Amino acid sequence: MRIFVTGGAGFIGSNYLLYMVNKYPTYEFINYDVLTYAGNLENLSQIEGISNYQFIKGDITNKDLVDKLLSTGFDAIVHFAAESHVDRSILEPDIFVKTNVLGTQNLLESAKKFGVKKFVHVSTDEVYGSLGETGLFTEETPLAPNSPYSASKAGSDLLVRAYHETFGLPVNITRCSNNYGPYQFPEKLIPLIIANALADKTLPVYGDGLNIRDWLYVEDHCSAIDLVLHEGVNGEVYNIGGNNERTNIHIVQTILQELGKPESLIRFVKDRPGHDRRYGIDATKITTQLGWKPVHNFETGIQKTIRWYLDNQGWWKRIQSGEYQQYFDQQYGSRLGV
Repeated sequence: MRIFVTGGAGFIGSNYLLYMVNKYPTYEFINYDVLTYAGNLENLSQIEGISNYQFIKGDITNKDLVDKLLSTGFDAIVHFAAESHVDRSILEPDIFVKTNVLGTQNLLESAKKFGVKKFVHVSTDEVYGSLGETGLFTEETPLAPNSPYSASKAGSDLLVRAYHETFGLPVNITRCSNNYGPYQFPEKLIPLIIANALADKTLPVYGDGLNIRDWLYVEDHCSAIDLVLHEGVNGEVYNIGGNNERTNIHIVQTILQELGKPESLIRFVKDRPGHDRRYGIDATKITTQLGWKPVHNFETGIQKTIRWYLDNQGWWKRIQSGEYQQYFDQQYGSRLGV
């Protein structure tokens, strides 16, 4: 099987490739990533020399390059590439529409043209909007996005659905809860809190800190996408959740306790516009139909995550300094071709 992975240098995409490349040595994986600020090839250093893995730098909005690559024949596309930071989407919504909506449509059109047999679109529970104190998101929950980021992801979801309904493209959409684990860019909550706490810096917490998220360890997410790729019923949506709802302030307090740092570092700051109050995923469908279940609960997952950031301080300190962006030139230089 030849698999075209978009956004494979990002947090979830790189974890997916690390999971899959070794698990399926007879598959060929092409990692196609434009390397925005959040893309880091250093995440993939341990598989760089493996024969069934190749990296190609490129943008999903580059129609000619996408067509050129997909014309060589791929069995599947696993589509991670997206702008994903909510705060950035509030500042620059146009970038999110271009990448997440137009970029996805470009991939879908090329997949249709060249006969891709499976298109797995990795989305987010944020497309459902915000929950009250009770209830969970199911695959039938109406889409009601509240930020430019989630609206752009909802738009891409609808395009994926339309290409299945109109053209018969074999697709699946996965909608996951909040991921955490190794290689997460340190603008996100958990790595930001770990890095700041280790440096005894202020820990910013939005509003009252009582916003609730369902937390999913990234390797569990990767195993679910693996199942959807191989066994997902064409046209179906699958919610992927960790069944680990926690308030933001609980996350921060847990990290401080694990690191032996004082809660006096916490600073509550003005809430961001359109901040969803609660997310909660009902993953019954993927559990019962495909037999998936997460291996990690929050307690085991957060301990593994903190340990990884403690053991890999050089990785996130290079990101903080910007040095990680030199990795592409250092490792690849002019060796890359299409």
